[in-house]
Amino acid sequence: MLARAVREVETAVQRGAVSPSTRTKFQVVALLVREERGRVKTDAESTEAQRAEQLKRLDGIATILAKSAARETSLLALLAEHAEVSDAARELRRRMIEAAGLEAEEEEPEAPETLAVVSAPSRRVVPQSVIQRQLSNPFQVPDFSHVQPGSGRARRLAGWELLGPLFRSFEYASNGVSCMPLPEPISAVKLPDGRALMHHQAQLVAAAGAGHRTFLLADEPGLGKTAQALLAAQAADAYPLLVVVPNVVKTNWAREVGLWTPSRSVTVIHGDGEDVDGFADIFVINYEVLDRHVGWLGQHGFRGMVVDEAHFIKNKSSQRSQHVLQLSDKIRGRYARPLLMALTGTPLINDIEDFQAIWEFLGWIDEKKPLGALMDALEDTGLTPADPSFYGNARRAVVDMGIVRRRKIDVAADIPARRIADLPVELDDEAGRSIREAERELARRLVERYEMALATRKEGRVVEGIDHELVRRVATWEREDMDTSTGENVFSMMRRIGRAKAGLAADYAAQLARSVGKVVFFAKHIEVMDVAEQTFAARGMRYSSIRGDQTTTVRQRNIDAFVNDPEVAVIVCSLTAAGVGVNLQAASNVVLAELSWTDAEQTQAIDRVHRIGQEEPVTAWRIIASQTIDTRVAELIDSKAGLAAVALDGSDEEVGSSVDIQLEALVALLTRALTEAQEQTLI
Repeated sequence: MLARAVREVETAVQRGAVSPSTRTKFQVVALLVREERGRVKTDAESTEAQRAEQLKRLDGIATILAKSAARETSLLALLAEHAEVSDAARELRRRMIEAAGLEAEEEEPEAPETLAVVSAPSRRVVPQSVIQRQLSNPFQVPDFSHVQPGSGRARRLAGWELLGPLFRSFEYASNGVSCMPLPEPISAVKLPDGRALMHHQAQLVAAAGAGHRTFLLADEPGLGKTAQALLAAQAADAYPLLVVVPNVVKTNWAREVGLWTPSRSVTVIHGDGEDVDGFADIFVINYEVLDRHVGWLGQHGFRGMVVDEAHFIKNKSSQRSQHVLQLSDKIRGRYARPLLMALTGTPLINDIEDFQAIWEFLGWIDEKKPLGALMDALEDTGLTPADPSFYGNARRAVVDMGIVRRRKIDVAADIPARRIADLPVELDDEAGRSIREAERELARRLVERYEMALATRKEGRVVEGIDHELVRRVATWEREDMDTSTGENVFSMMRRIGRAKAGLAADYAAQLARSVGKVVFFAKHIEVMDVAEQTFAARGMRYSSIRGDQTTTVRQRNIDAFVNDPEVAVIVCSLTAAGVGVNLQAASNVVLAELSWTDAEQTQAIDRVHRIGQEEPVTAWRIIASQTIDTRVAELIDSKAGLAAVALDGSDEEVGSSVDIQLEALVALLTRALTEAQEQTLI
C-alpha cells in the first residue's frame, strides 16, 4: 500500500505536479512509515529475518521520500516535528489503514511524531515590526516615472513562437557572445576601509550605476557575485532590497552586508520572523520559509530583489519558484525599473530551458513570449526564426538584456589552476564482491526484460543485433519501476558503493592532510560522513563538519574553526549543505568521496575552494570504484559538463543532449550485458 502511494508521489514530483493532494499523500506516507517501523521493530511474532526484510522495504520507501523531498524541497516542511496533522491528512491516513485491512486507531491530539500539511494562506505571517513599519508609512506611492512609452508599431513577429528559438539560440549560436557590454568604471566605487574590487566586479557595479536594472550574473563560482550584488544595489539605490537565498548562506549574506555596505542595516528572516526589523534596508530570507512571508513581502515596497543560486527556481511548478516569480511580478508592478538580479555560477544544469524561470523573474519574458525591450530588439533584427542568421542575433539580444558571464581564466589570472583527478580504488572486500554481484543481478534482470519485450513484440521493425531503441525503452521501464522494487537499482547501488568507498576515501584524505595541509572532504550520504569522521578521530586528526541538520550558528562556528584553527586539518561536508555559498579557500585539496548526479553539483563543491583569494593550485580528488557502475556514472557526469560551456562560454565542445544519468547508466549496463552475451554466442 505504501509502496504504491509513494510511487504516485515520486511520479508527481518528477512531473513537477506537486498539488496539495500530493503533499498530503507525501506527509501521510512519511507518518505511516514511521509508525510501521516502530511496529515491525517490536513485533515479537516475526522472526529476525522477517523483521529485517520488512525494515528493508520500509527503508526503500523512505529513500523515495527523501529523493522526492530533495527534488522538491518545499516537501521538507511537512516533516517538521512541531507541525500538526491536517484534517485531510488524518482522513487519508485512516482510509489507507482501513484499505490495508488494519484497524485505524483514534489519534491522540498531541501525538509526539505528528507531521503537518498546512495550506499556504494559514501559514502566512506578518511580523510585528513589519506592521509597525507599514503603519508609520501607509502611503507607498508606486513609481512609474521611468516607464518607457510603447512603440505602437505593428508586431512583425506577433504570430511566431519565439521562446523555443530563443533557447535554441544558445545552442545553435554557441560561438556567440556571453556577456553584455559593460562600462569601464569611471570613478572608484566608495568602499569600506580594507575592501577592494577587482576590475570585473567594478564593471558590473558601474553598469548598475549607469542605469541598467536587470542582470543574470552568471560569473563562474568564486568570482565574488555577492559583493557585486550588494554594491550594485547601493549604486542603484535599490532599497529596501529583498535577497532570497539557500538556508545555508543566510548568515554569510548578513556578514557580507557588514563587509561591503556597512552603512546599510540588514535583517535575516528566520521561521515566522519574530526578530525581523521591518525598518531595515536589506531583508535576507531563505527559500524554505518564503511561503510564510510572501504576502507581506509583496506589499513592502521593495525597489530591488536578488535571487542567489537562481538555478534553484528552474522548476517552475515548484512552490519556491512560484513564490519568487510572484514577488518579482509584484515588485515590477509597483516600480517600473527595479533592480532585479539572478545570481548563479551554474545557470544550466540539465537543459537550455533552465533559463526560462530566471528570464521570467527578470521580466524579459512571460510564459509564452518575449516582453518589452527584448521583443523590440528581436523586431529590430528584421529576421524571423526561419532565417538562419536569426539565432546569432537573438542570442545577442538576450545577452544585452543583462547576461553577465565571466570566467576565472579571463578575469582573475591570479587565481591558480584547478584540476580534477580521478583516483580509482579497488573494492576487493566482501562489500565490493557483493556490489559486483548486485550489478550482475541487475544486468540479468534487464536482459530478461529485454528478451521478454523482444519475444512479445507484435509489431515494429526487426533489428539485426542489439535493438538500441528497445534497450532505451527497457531501461526507462526499469527506471520507472526501480523505486518500488525490492531488488537493487542504480540509486541503491551508488549508495552502497559510497559506503564501500568511505573508509578508503577518508584514508586518502587523512594522508593528504598530513602531507599537504587542510583538506575538504565532500560526501552525499550521512553514513559516509560518519565513517569519515570515525576514521579521522581514530587517527587523532581534528576535524569539523557541515551537515544539513546543523543550525546556522553551529555551521558557521565549524567553518570558522576549519579556516582559522591550524589544528583542524579536515572539514567533512555534505554536498547539499555545503555545496553553495561557503568559502573554504583555506584548503587547496578537495576529496569527493561520492559522485554527484550532476556536474553542476560537483563544480559548486570544488569552487568552495577555487575562488578569489586562493593562492595555491586546487586539486579535486574524485574517488572512483573500479569495475563497478561508478566508472560509467563518472563518464556520464563528465559528458554533461559542457552544457554551460556551449551555451554561455562559446565553447565548440560537442555535448550530448541532456540526460537522466540514472537512465543512461541503465542503458549502458544493459547494452554491455547484451554485447557480452552476443560475443559469447559467437565464441
